Amino acid sequence: MHASPLPPPIWVENHQAMKTMLVDLLSQPLVAVDTESNSLYAYKEQVCLIQFSTPDRDYLVDPLALIDLSALGEVFADEKIEKIFHAAEYDIICLKRDYHYCFRNIFDTMHASRILGRSEIGLADLLSTRYGLIVEKRLQRANWGMRPLSSEMLYYARLDTHYLIDLRNQLRKELIDNGLLELAEEDFFRLTQANIPNGENDNLSCWRMIGRNTLPSAQCAVLQALIEYRDAQARKANLPHFKIISNQALIEIAQASPTNVADLDNIASLSKRQSSRHAYGLLQAVNQGLNNRPPARPASRRPDDGILARIDTLKKWRKVTARGLQVESDIVLPRDIAEQIAYANPTSLDQLQALMKTTPWRFQRYGEQILEILMNGH
Repeated sequence: MHASPLPPPIWVENHQAMKTMLVDLLSQPLVAVDTESNSLYAYKEQVCLIQFSTPDRDYLVDPLALIDLSALGEVFADEKIEKIFHAAEYDIICLKRDYHYCFRNIFDTMHASRILGRSEIGLADLLSTRYGLIVEKRLQRANWGMRPLSSEMLYYARLDTHYLIDLRNQLRKELIDNGLLELAEEDFFRLTQANIPNGENDNLSCWRMIGRNTLPSAQCAVLQALIEYRDAQARKANLPHFKIISNQALIEIAQASPTNVADLDNIASLSKRQSSRHAYGLLQAVNQGLNNRPPARPASRRPDDGILARIDTLKKWRKVTARGLQVESDIVLPRDIAEQIAYANPTSLDQLQALMKTTPWRFQRYGEQILEILMNGH
C-alpha cells in the first residue's frame, strides 16, 4: 500500500468530537460515507466503524466507544445533503439494522459505474484506474471490532471515502452526458428503501441450507438438531457459525448420523480439533435428531404456469435489451419489478405505470415494449 500523503483522519470517539463533526457535515452539500462491520468475527454482526469525508476532512467514527449515535440520523435524513456511498445497499442495511436511520438523497458510485456499463466496478479497481492508488483488498476481511485499529487499517478505512466525492463528480457528469442521470436517481432512491433481512430464525432452518437436498427427510431432522447445536455454540463463543463448524460438515454428519466418536472422526469436513471439542455435543444432537420428527417444510409458493411464463418472457426481453446497451439485465428492469409485473399481468399502460411507480424513467422508455411482449407472450 502506498504511504499516505494525506493529513491524518479525525478520530471521533467522544461527544465533543461528534458535535464538532456534525456541525461540519450538516453544512456540506456532499458527504461521502462508508461503514466497516465484523461479520467474520462475531455471532451477531455490528457496525464497528463509520467513515465520513467532506472535501476537506476525513472522519472515522468509533461506534464501539460512542453510546449514542442518534444524531447522525439528521445527516442521513437531510434531503439537502447528498450522501455518497460505494455499494450502498449493504451499508444502508447495516445502519438501519443497528441505528434505525432513515435515508434520503444518496449517490452510489458502484451502481453509477454499472449503469454506465463499466466492467470494473470495485472501489479498489476504480481507485487504481483513476487515482493510481494500490489498496490492500485483504483488509476488507480485517477484524474491525478490534481496538486499537492499526495504522494500516485506519489508512484503508479513510481511502474508502476520501475519493468518493471526486469520483461522484466524474460519474455524475458521465451519467448526464449519456442521458442516464434520471435512471440512476430512481435506483438511488430504491436503494434508500433497502429492507433489513428477516430475523435470525430464518438462518436456523435446515430447509434453507444449501446442499441439504441430498438428505432424506429423516436425516433432515438430524441436520436441524445439528444446526441448533452449532448456533448455541456460536452464540456462547460470540463467533459466526462458520467458525464453529462448516455447513458442509453438518451435512456430512447428518448424512452419516454417527453414534460414536470413531465414526465421527471419519467425517472428512470435520477437523480433528472440531471433533475433539464438539464430539459429545454433536453425537447428542445426532441422537436427538434421530428421535425427532423431520421439521415441517415451508409452504411451497410456486407460482402458476402463467406467471412463470411471463417471468421467462420478461427475462428474455431484459437480457436482449441489456446486451444491446452493454449493461447487466437488472439495469434494464430490476428483478423485483419484473416479478411484480409478471404476477399482476397488467393489460393497460395505466396498470403498468402503477406497478412501475418507483421506476418512472424505465416506464417512459420501456413501458410500451413491456406491455406488448406481455400481451403477445413473446
